[in-house]
Amino acid sequence: MNDAPSRLRKIRGATRVLGALAAAVVAVLLSTHAVATAGPAATASPAAVPSAGCAASQVEAGRTMHLFRTDARSGRYIQDVPAAQGIPMPVVFDIHGYLQPGLLQSQWSGIAGFGLRHGFVTITPDADAGLLPRWEYGRGGADIAYLSAMLTQVEQTLCVDRRRIYMTGLSMGAFTTSSVACQLADRFAAVAPVAGIQDFPWCEPARRVPVVAFHGTGDQFLSYTGGVGPVGELLPATDGSSRLMFQQRAENPAADNLPSTAPIPAQTAAWAARNGCGPEPATEQVTADVTRTTYPCDPDASVELYTVHGGGHTWPGGDPTLVPVAITGPVTHTIEANRIIWEFFRDHPHPGPIPS
Repeated sequence: MNDAPSRLRKIRGATRVLGALAAAVVAVLLSTHAVATAGPAATASPAAVPSAGCAASQVEAGRTMHLFRTDARSGRYIQDVPAAQGIPMPVVFDIHGYLQPGLLQSQWSGIAGFGLRHGFVTITPDADAGLLPRWEYGRGGADIAYLSAMLTQVEQTLCVDRRRIYMTGLSMGAFTTSSVACQLADRFAAVAPVAGIQDFPWCEPARRVPVVAFHGTGDQFLSYTGGVGPVGELLPATDGSSRLMFQQRAENPAADNLPSTAPIPAQTAAWAARNGCGPEPATEQVTADVTRTTYPCDPDASVELYTVHGGGHTWPGGDPTLVPVAITGPVTHTIEANRIIWEFFRDHPHPGPIPS
């Protein structure tokens, strides 16, 4: 008797069973993979707070220069606006250092170009404060009010998210950034001082301000171990006099316009304490020449320090062809400060309330 049809039916039945089992296995594997890769649910980002400029027409993307004046100051700012508009945009203020105009800061940091690619506005200010570019960043300083008024103009002329206003800066720009965190904490969500975080004894922010800082151990302008470095001592005095920095420091070492003599890690620790963080930091090796120190802080009060071992008075990841490295010291390219800064800012919007 020919049993071929019977065998064929059995083979087909077995094939269907195996197919069903395979499909079930694949479904389980896909489900397991999804659970393994999804991670914890992200915390919902707070809603944007549109500025007054959102009621105006969309502005042209790209770079423009704007004159600006207050009762106490005149100056200007470079404005870099990305093409992707239509929603309130974040804003990053990029503050120049001593003797270094805003245009040079924009070239050294490169954060304006980074912002054009990643969807945030960059404002690079200048102030007419004498012959040498500098900032009056002390308590009640004229330039703190100047920068606050500049932010008001930006909010009135651009469609920006008032919950996502940030500041970074290099050297004296980092001093100014630290001061803004103390005096304008109601307006700036987070800050990133590069080569110059400062802990002012008078600092009492209206809220805890997240801080991410960078500093090189080989910085000869602002020493990692505290105070002015050997090259910085030979710069013109920051008070506008005809003296040099070392003469100014010898006469009045506690002057408001001179950096603290405390080591950079100690100044960062002071910000962590101010933010209510735990006293015991964790340090990890990020790259061959960079370590990151973090403190146990609440999510809205993070404090981090990136230490560049052997690094100079420079912006990590910056273009070395634009920086006089023979004077400033080396630029590391094992990390990119702009990426780290932006990711930190993006994760730290202003929790509110936002002042009217």
